[in-house]
Amino acid sequence: MAAVPDVEAALRVERLREVHDAAAQVARRTPLLTSASISRECGGTVALKAECLQRTGSFKLRGALSKLRALDGSVSGVVAGSAGNHAQALAYAARQCGVECEVFMPVDAPISKVAGVRAFGAEVHQVGASVDEAVVSAQARAAEAGLAFVHPFDDRDVIAGQAGIGLELVEEAPDLRRVVVAVGGGGLASGVALALKQLRPEIEVIGVQAAACAPAAAAFAGDGDGGPLAVPQTIADGIAVKRPGTITLPLLERLLDDLITVEEEAIAEAMVVLLERSKLVVEGAGAVTLAALLSGRAVPAADGATIAILSGGNIDVGLLAAIAGHEETRAGRRARFFTRVTDRPGGLAELLAAIAAARANLIAVEHVRDGVPLAVRESGVAVTVETRGRGHLDRVLDDLRQAGYEIAGPDPVLQD
Repeated sequence: MAAVPDVEAALRVERLREVHDAAAQVARRTPLLTSASISRECGGTVALKAECLQRTGSFKLRGALSKLRALDGSVSGVVAGSAGNHAQALAYAARQCGVECEVFMPVDAPISKVAGVRAFGAEVHQVGASVDEAVVSAQARAAEAGLAFVHPFDDRDVIAGQAGIGLELVEEAPDLRRVVVAVGGGGLASGVALALKQLRPEIEVIGVQAAACAPAAAAFAGDGDGGPLAVPQTIADGIAVKRPGTITLPLLERLLDDLITVEEEAIAEAMVVLLERSKLVVEGAGAVTLAALLSGRAVPAADGATIAILSGGNIDVGLLAAIAGHEETRAGRRARFFTRVTDRPGGLAELLAAIAAARANLIAVEHVRDGVPLAVRESGVAVTVETRGRGHLDRVLDDLRQAGYEIAGPDPVLQD
């Protein structure tokens, strides 16, 4: 813990402002968005800091620009290990500064993020199953080739860059009372908290981790030491870090007012809410803050504004579609069920007419004749429908039962 005063002394607000002003030539001042419906659902005044609209799709550009400025042309190239957002940010910043860049990423890093890094001109190496393994490989490459290693979060210059968000929030929200921020390795939360606590110490800063990967939260609660976890499985891949930093963990313990976790279902729901209501594409790591508020794990301030930082928007289209489909099913807007019809001309048509009469939209229909107990001259049918929600779905199924259809699902085995 002795290092914390040293870090804080090196990152006084004057330096944070200098770093922020220098980055303004490249980094955007991202919008602070309000949503009446989200505020009502969360139970207080909630605004969204849309870092998902930052260049390269995440807050990481701020830290990358800060680090490259600190290097001041003293190296021929830079190298990093990252799940994707830091990689894209460093590649973009390096291109802006005319510096060569290499990036090591996990083998299962999102395809869109790998493509984004390559599009910015960096050389990509995919190694290992986690960010930690990618970082180790990047450090070895830096030592071998004389490149400057740029850590994704455990670096004073990187933290100083991320602090720019905190500076902007103080200017943009005079009634700011509480900030909810994602925690992976801790660079973003440390930077934001450093800025806020120096300028407005009364503002509460709440960190959020995905429950599937929360070493910092465990350490914060006294249930662990921030040591490494097994390779995590979470849709919040951008904060799936096996351990927090040696610089960032003490800062988090000192500066955060609380550090909580959210489950995968809550993260997925928040992503869909942001897509439907705010028209924002936000990755899992960026949506954990709203997930915390919507699920009640975090609550808005009793008065004044609570701001959820949406830290990134880089997500594979396939994963986004899968999450949207999952949420449609969970909310009862899409359902699959099984029933029987008479195996004669018009039998299926009668079922489809009954579905249409209930005002459900037919998505798919499939005959099921194997693995299902059927009478002679009877056919099983698997039906996927779209409805207006859980209540409408219940009415559709009740209407079909009243019409004489036995309904079962999702298991296609119907009982006699």
